[in-house]
Amino acid sequence: MDLAELMASRARKELLSLPIPDQELRDRYDKVYSAAVNDVLREMGYLYQTLPTHICALRDGMRLCGFAFTVKGSKNLTIENEMEQRAEMLEAFTEASICVWDTSSDDESAQWGEVMTMASQRRGCVGAVIDGGIRDVDRLVNLNFPIFYRYRTSSGMLGRFRIIGYQIPVMIGTVMIEPGDIILGDMDGVIVVPRAIAYEVLLKAEKIVENEREIKQMIIDGLSPRKVVENGGYF
Repeated sequence: MDLAELMASRARKELLSLPIPDQELRDRYDKVYSAAVNDVLREMGYLYQTLPTHICALRDGMRLCGFAFTVKGSKNLTIENEMEQRAEMLEAFTEASICVWDTSSDDESAQWGEVMTMASQRRGCVGAVIDGGIRDVDRLVNLNFPIFYRYRTSSGMLGRFRIIGYQIPVMIGTVMIEPGDIILGDMDGVIVVPRAIAYEVLLKAEKIVENEREIKQMIIDGLSPRKVVENGGYF
């Protein structure tokens, strides 16, 4: 069995350079919305880029946009060097990163809390997507840090769960996420845009946003749904 190609696809890679600076890309993605991006991805044949519907925002109005910093972990009873491993991971955060946790479907521990948030903010992290648990919720809501998560619990990770690796390919639901992919979250959920097509998707999503302004104006002007469609609109 020749596994070389599979191994290469899962190995750590240098971030792909894009036609515009990362900061500009992020700023422009922050002006579109997940539904428009989803429609573009569908048009391009990427039908399954949304994270599971059980992953929801900590509070209404939360929105996140940035670049995936991936973390993989699982249930584990060992404790030796666990805190040192966490610290190493936190110090690896990059500017405008979104911490994305694949927890191997953990149903017990909180992978994220108040202190983790404060430390990650200092490193330039701008949000977190946790397919697992959070705690310190009463304090998290006041930290101006967007978090999307699956459940709440007071149980911390120590002695229950630990990190396997970070900045490696991970999977949440049916979506594979690579370091540097675009993560966009709003009240419709979280969507992942592969970095290799991020610029092309952005241009098309911006066009959809502009077209929808024109469609809304047609409706405001009193055009019937049939006339809207005849004029190139859609519903």
